[in-house]
Amino acid sequence: MIGDTPWTRRLLTAAGFFGLAFLTVPLLIVIPMSFSSARALTFPPPGLSLRWYEAFFGDSRWMEAMATSASVAAISSVAALVLGGLAVYGLRRGNFIGRGPAEGNFMAPLIVPTIITAIALYLGLAKAGLLGSFLGLLVAHTILNVPLVIMVLGVAIREFDHRIEQVAWSLGASWPYTMRKVVLPNLAPSVFAAWIFAFIGSFDEVIVTSFIAGKYETVPKKMFNELILEVNPTITAVATLLIAFTVLALAAVAFILGRAGKLKQTLV
Repeated sequence: MIGDTPWTRRLLTAAGFFGLAFLTVPLLIVIPMSFSSARALTFPPPGLSLRWYEAFFGDSRWMEAMATSASVAAISSVAALVLGGLAVYGLRRGNFIGRGPAEGNFMAPLIVPTIITAIALYLGLAKAGLLGSFLGLLVAHTILNVPLVIMVLGVAIREFDHRIEQVAWSLGASWPYTMRKVVLPNLAPSVFAAWIFAFIGSFDEVIVTSFIAGKYETVPKKMFNELILEVNPTITAVATLLIAFTVLALAAVAFILGRAGKLKQTLV
């Protein structure tokens, strides 16, 4: 098997470190540049300063874009969690004709190139009269994030013993009560992970947002527009804050899932 010999394990370890370095090197350049005292992008920085963070937090346009991104991400991630959770529960527990194509349809936004999804949403929202509206932006981000929820919760529901639910039903518990008192408490770590992934996915989305947002400007969209006009060093501060938020969110997911795994092993 792969990884059985010492040389194979060393090669796999070296490949892993190479991949990690390849992904990390750009971050090691962007983060120091965000603390640069130079008036333009310079690496290495001639000195340290918080001027670009002050420029970011002192600019009302950036703050408005941050508020829009946070609002859209919060609402659409919750909507995606509810819709995706119900969908994946039906797909995993149901036994009906066409379940495979239905699941493939839900996962399509992850497979189809984002530009095609953006064009489809543009045409669909235009016909519905929601193009350029806040509601249309929420609908688009919800559609994009439902597959992430299905992917995360699908594994958790598959591993959850269906017999526990059957026992609750045999004792007279209703389906809503079983979901609230039996299923959700056991799936809580995975539900939190799915929500975090949906939130980050919405917050970082730029292609679809650029197509359908209209006057609404999110942080990624503003970063993209700023890069088109000029290379503003403030973008390095924004990028560093987004990197820090993503790392902290993923660390929280790893911690909670790790705690849940240890608890499950203890109970077993």
